[in-house]
Amino acid sequence: MPARVADRLSVARHNQFVGRDVELALFQSALTQPELPYFVLYVFGPGGVGKTALLGEMASICEQNDIPVGFVDARQVEPRPGAFLGALGSAMNLAPPSSLVQALGSSAQRNVILVDSYDMLAPLDNWLRSTFLPQLPENVLVVLAGSSPPALAWRTDPGWQSLIRIVPLRNLAPHESRAYLAKRGIPPQQYQVVLEFTHGHPLALSLVADVFSQRPDVTLQPEQAPDVIRTLLERLVQKVPGPAHRTALEACAVVRVTTESLLAELLAMPDVHDLFEWLRGLSFIETSRQGLFPHDLIRNALNADLRWRNPDWYSELHSRARAYYAGRLQTSMGQAQQRVVFDYIFLHRDNPVVRPFFEWQTNSDICGDSMQDSDVAALLAMVTKHEGEDAARLAAGWLARQPGGVRVFRGPEGQAVGFMAVIALHEAAPEDVSADPATQSAWNYLQQRAPLRPGERATLVRNWMAEQTYQSVSPIQSLIFVTAVQLYLSTPGLAFTFFPCAQPEFWDAVLSYAGMARLPEADFEVGGRPFGVFGHDWRAVPPGAWLALLSEREVASAPLDAVSPYTGEPLVVLSRPDFEIALRRALQDFSRLDALRANPLVRSRMVIERCSCVNEIDLDLQVAALKSLVEEAIQQLQASPRDMRCYRALYHTYLQPVPTQEQAAELLGVPFSTFRRHLTAGIGRVAETLWQRELGISEKLSNK
Repeated sequence: MPARVADRLSVARHNQFVGRDVELALFQSALTQPELPYFVLYVFGPGGVGKTALLGEMASICEQNDIPVGFVDARQVEPRPGAFLGALGSAMNLAPPSSLVQALGSSAQRNVILVDSYDMLAPLDNWLRSTFLPQLPENVLVVLAGSSPPALAWRTDPGWQSLIRIVPLRNLAPHESRAYLAKRGIPPQQYQVVLEFTHGHPLALSLVADVFSQRPDVTLQPEQAPDVIRTLLERLVQKVPGPAHRTALEACAVVRVTTESLLAELLAMPDVHDLFEWLRGLSFIETSRQGLFPHDLIRNALNADLRWRNPDWYSELHSRARAYYAGRLQTSMGQAQQRVVFDYIFLHRDNPVVRPFFEWQTNSDICGDSMQDSDVAALLAMVTKHEGEDAARLAAGWLARQPGGVRVFRGPEGQAVGFMAVIALHEAAPEDVSADPATQSAWNYLQQRAPLRPGERATLVRNWMAEQTYQSVSPIQSLIFVTAVQLYLSTPGLAFTFFPCAQPEFWDAVLSYAGMARLPEADFEVGGRPFGVFGHDWRAVPPGAWLALLSEREVASAPLDAVSPYTGEPLVVLSRPDFEIALRRALQDFSRLDALRANPLVRSRMVIERCSCVNEIDLDLQVAALKSLVEEAIQQLQASPRDMRCYRALYHTYLQPVPTQEQAAELLGVPFSTFRRHLTAGIGRVAETLWQRELGISEKLSNK
């Protein structure tokens, strides 16, 4: 008799099956024991993760061992007891449904029941758990496979707790994924990009393999394979109740973690509680202390689909998320602020420049901490290991002199697994600066190219490394970069930052993307080992403008050289006397817009920070920003009774001027000499307020 098509299908499926060694070993072990250790094996996992294929392998094991097995696809069964019994009896070639339990009980050998897509039998769950399954003989093993975990009643029932084994089905491990791709004939050079997109998800691997079988010379780019994405989403994201739920799901995929308040901001809705709870109940949504986040494959598929299908909405979600994070940056501190910065940077994860240089771990067990005396030996050991004894000697000096600039990254046991040491160059003694090639080189650069003004600060990330991986891409390196950004955005008066790398060529792309310029003049060498230095002048591109620049690159799919670089006019860096002269001129020209356009303050840090101008020069916008800053500084004088007389003098001279100062003095009822004294004092107070803002000491992050 010729072989059946079903037999050939079974062989073909078995030949392409990989992995699941643990789950199959658990199943086989139960079958071979004299008494079943449990009676229900509950396997669950998101759609396409391979539940059906696993049940097929279990069925093959039963057939190889002559164990009767019945396979029921719940998608083909009405959720009624009679329909289920009929389908099961037919699958096991047993007598009519009324005698199914009796037929199983009369059999001395072991029997196995496999039920796929168990979620479809949700209306029968209570009946199966309470009535049908308890009637089965002890020689029947039941395997239930669904996309959701078992109902709470299974896990809280004292009887079933010991008789059910619950197994979550995860994606294939990297080596298993490679084995599958090899079986499908995928070129080895494509493995990595396929794994980065699929994360080992069996259905995704299968669909990608199909693409390659049709177009062997293709290079995988998810946005250019919309059919693959659509099929994945149809299988993974089923039964979305409505448009609002779909939008909530898309928003959840864009951000690192989702909270109710963030979801409300993204959807521009006052009450999103029901949508948040719906997300929370999805099988592919995971929960952490910080919020909800989707499985990586779901995130990738949703983002790729949205970028291809509706790029405008994709960009809008990013814009709303940025606005939310900008507000949180101003109101948070410490670890909370670091998480906001990480969320901010996460928005860049799909950019091809950024993607290879960050490891986005939602549930990382690494945390940042201040340095303790007991850490010093471990930190110096790291420096010695990776940079040599000369570097360790220099590091020891800075750890002792500026311990407050050291951030230690700790593992789950509290041990130091990495650190970064930031030197405040403006606070360092001249003899200490000259003793270290790194600080001396940075200081020389400042003196020659970007001298500090009184009150300004400059920092150098003197050491940064992970204990095991040094400066390679790792979760610790990613946290170091996030911590550096946090310092950039929160250090008052920051004018310049230096960031050295042992391998500057490797980091050049991502640091250039982040607005860090390569500074060969600041390079240095320690113990015969060269270091390349990157830097950023925060007076030239202040934090608000910097964030706006990054936002342009955030959703770009092109490489860095195709992304608009910073082409704005260089900022004017004024000394304190020149700043006050320009301010006096701005006050005199306050109502003359044409004159204000020529004032150097329109290119000052405080003005660019206010309007976040990046690549376009809008003099009208900058003039308006200058006027608002001056007016706000004057208005602040009303808060103090002592300064109220200064406010009135400024108000009637510049904001709502009377024809002459003599008339202003007469209007205020004071002698002209007294009026002049009040006016001079008021200008001095406004100058001090705006100077502090110019230095970045009192500035606020832009909400752009």
